[in-house]
Amino acid sequence: MRRIVSNTSPLTNLAAIGQLNQLHRLFGRVDIAHAVWDELNANGRSWPGRDEVARASWIVRQIPKNGALIRALQRDLDRGESESIALAVELGADLILLDEQDGRRIAQQQGLKPMGVVGVLLLAKQCGLLSAIRPELDALRTDAGFWLGDSVYQLALQKARESS
Repeated sequence: MRRIVSNTSPLTNLAAIGQLNQLHRLFGRVDIAHAVWDELNANGRSWPGRDEVARASWIVRQIPKNGALIRALQRDLDRGESESIALAVELGADLILLDEQDGRRIAQQQGLKPMGVVGVLLLAKQCGLLSAIRPELDALRTDAGFWLGDSVYQLALQKARESS
């Protein structure tokens, strides 16, 4: 089984469209940094997925140990992204789930392979777990408020062989 670390955005966006369990179906276990859990509970706000993450035995909270790396990453990224990348480096993760462009770029610089929520949906379709991604992409835009540019939307549909 592959080692996966997730930042906050993929969790909340997949939960908002009722697809959080795809992570379990695809990867089995998902590790999250403690800062991700803190973000899910920030300011008393209940983000989509918070309760599901709390109940999911397959999502494991961990505290990354490399404080120097976290501090260096925080020059350009928020705490959740920084701790997620540091944890992925420490664990030798096969994949890190990040949606933010800067986080993905820096993860690649750290030798990690980033994947966003759209990539998760594509993988779920390729594995036969979803029959179509168009409804899920539409739900990301409307229900989750996820900004998804038209070019990425069309490219995802092409890759899923759903383009019209």
